[in-house]
Amino acid sequence: MKRTSISMMAVLFVMAFSVSQVFAEVKLPSIFCDNMVMQQQTEAAIWGKATKNSTVKVSTSWNGKSYSTQASADGSWKLKVSTPKAGGPYEISISDGKSFKLRNVLIGEVWVCSGQSNMEMPMKGYKNQPILGSSDAVATSSNPNIRMFTVKKATSVEPLDDFTGDWKLCEPENVYEFSATAYYFGLMLNKTLKVPVGLINTSWGGTRIEPWISELGCKNFDWVKLPEKKTVENLSPQTPTVLFNAMINPIVGYGMRGAIWYQGESNRNEPQEYQKLMPGLIENWRSLWGIGEFPFYFVQIAPFDYGPTGLSSAYLREAQLKASTAIKNIGMACIMDIAEKDCIHPAAKETGSKRLAFLALAQTYGIKGIAYQSPVLKEMKAAEGVVKLTFDDAPNGLTSYGKELSCFEVAGANKRFFQAKAFITNAGITLISPSVAEPVAVRYAFKDFIVGDLFSTDGLPVSSFRTDEWEPEK
Repeated sequence: MKRTSISMMAVLFVMAFSVSQVFAEVKLPSIFCDNMVMQQQTEAAIWGKATKNSTVKVSTSWNGKSYSTQASADGSWKLKVSTPKAGGPYEISISDGKSFKLRNVLIGEVWVCSGQSNMEMPMKGYKNQPILGSSDAVATSSNPNIRMFTVKKATSVEPLDDFTGDWKLCEPENVYEFSATAYYFGLMLNKTLKVPVGLINTSWGGTRIEPWISELGCKNFDWVKLPEKKTVENLSPQTPTVLFNAMINPIVGYGMRGAIWYQGESNRNEPQEYQKLMPGLIENWRSLWGIGEFPFYFVQIAPFDYGPTGLSSAYLREAQLKASTAIKNIGMACIMDIAEKDCIHPAAKETGSKRLAFLALAQTYGIKGIAYQSPVLKEMKAAEGVVKLTFDDAPNGLTSYGKELSCFEVAGANKRFFQAKAFITNAGITLISPSVAEPVAVRYAFKDFIVGDLFSTDGLPVSSFRTDEWEPEK
């Protein structure tokens, strides 16, 4: 009798184990969870792991449709679902025998937000470094139509399938810890478009641009040294590809509208390389996402006193300005007016974020009447000691808001720059300097730290620029 009982228990155990294998629960990457936002009006991908060779079924409550696919021999599966116009909340049911639901799902506009510390900087600020107006913004932040996802920092020499994080509701305690640049950007989109907005913050302070590019993308730049394919302990986040592998690759293919970027400070001493790497990163991400030339908007770094060594950050800002027209569907938000001499993290984060939003609202969403481009030098003419400058993207002219323009310099053939007296005219800017009889070059705000004082009448600042191509002095 005892022997029979033991045999029965063994049979039951085997049966239970077999059933658990057949009806193993589907596992999803962390980006797919309760409170998520999916991109509206698209074929949005969902993927994960299931029992090998099993049939995975996905049902969406917004249209009552069911989708199915077969898991591969290693259990991997992926399918696409049709998303409607913005709305929600909805539910998504997923099963390979045992069903579960993703709840409180919204359909709207999804943006990936990446870069270094100025993107990472939360609404609460850093130690002794505040965010202007954050207390009011956080206190009034409860919003059922904004969701936020922060990717936990990680590095990897190999592309990963998942990272750590989850979708948070837009409530004060969550907003307080979330990226200020991303939050203010998303808030303006939500208010203007009146649709749900999902923000995925994947950033890491102090990092260079190369770690955020995939191995395939880095191979386009012969000066970038790729890491060896082996396990590395305490892998530096400055190593090329390692942040893409760990913090971007897990969401490649996730339905989204576009990306915003705030980075460059850590590459300031290599402006010529950065001018190529910036569009290189964008093209790399676009090729991997496979949804065409999605919009990509970035913040130009603010002037800052980096000290006596290295290049002036003006050269990196110049590289960013040139990169902003290198490929299609990108744009740059200039923040020359909110620079802080002794803080690399400008407190006026809402200012830069709104300028990113202006770009998105005008260029991506096609809203007319929104000024979104800073004036850019069109032409320089010099004669009899007088320089005249004209600008594009200043249809209503220029302004200094009543202040004397103090950021212009001119130089003769000897390459020595002297401050110039600057006047706003109907045509643009006129410059005169008694120290330069025959000016051949102009520079505007072309210093490590300086606060810009020239704007369009819409309040968008002019980027630092130069008309010469003289080699920089280190």
